[in-house]
Amino acid sequence: MPTSDLLAIDLHDDLMARWDVTLPHQSELGESLIQRYSEPHRLYHDVHHLHQVLVTIDELADDHDLFLVRLGAWFHDAIYDIPFRELTNEEASARLSVRELSRAGLEQEDLTQVSRLVRLTATHVPASRDPEGELLCDADLAILATPPDDYDAYVAAVRAEYAAVPDEEFAAARLQVLEPLTEGELFRTSKGRARTAAAQANLRRECAGLRAIVGID
Repeated sequence: MPTSDLLAIDLHDDLMARWDVTLPHQSELGESLIQRYSEPHRLYHDVHHLHQVLVTIDELADDHDLFLVRLGAWFHDAIYDIPFRELTNEEASARLSVRELSRAGLEQEDLTQVSRLVRLTATHVPASRDPEGELLCDADLAILATPPDDYDAYVAAVRAEYAAVPDEEFAAARLQVLEPLTEGELFRTSKGRARTAAAQANLRRECAGLRAIVGID
């Protein structure tokens, strides 16, 4: 069996093990979510991203309700249409979480909190006194603080997901999203704050390239 197939099996098994710890006796739902993250058009927002978010949650966790945060992670990119349809991907994913988790027997309070966390990944700006929101947002943004080669691979994968969008249009839209992140608070968990400098260095480097594409000095 090719090495890539073995790695895929290992990743699937690890994800299912994590799912079964979080929500036992709901293996069918876990498998369906993995299938969503395995859609062929996903070149960054895929099973590897899901796995990295879950791992980073464990790395950054302190006194958090990990049950809610982990479920938020599983659903945060469960729907990822390019371009998105009537609803944004975050809103569609939040509604999916309510629908699927209600069938799994979760209480309304938990359904509300998980869907709220999913919607929060649209802006990555949690309110004050929202430790679960801070943790999920920090985990989702953790790719920004990776070594330059890994960051560049992430950027290339996101660009490939939007290959149909012309370079200047893509650069302008991405610049609008990234430039506000180059200054000020980025990570909000106590452990995540140590990653800010590395993330901002990557962001400034990418933004410089994007400005060149759109003709901004």
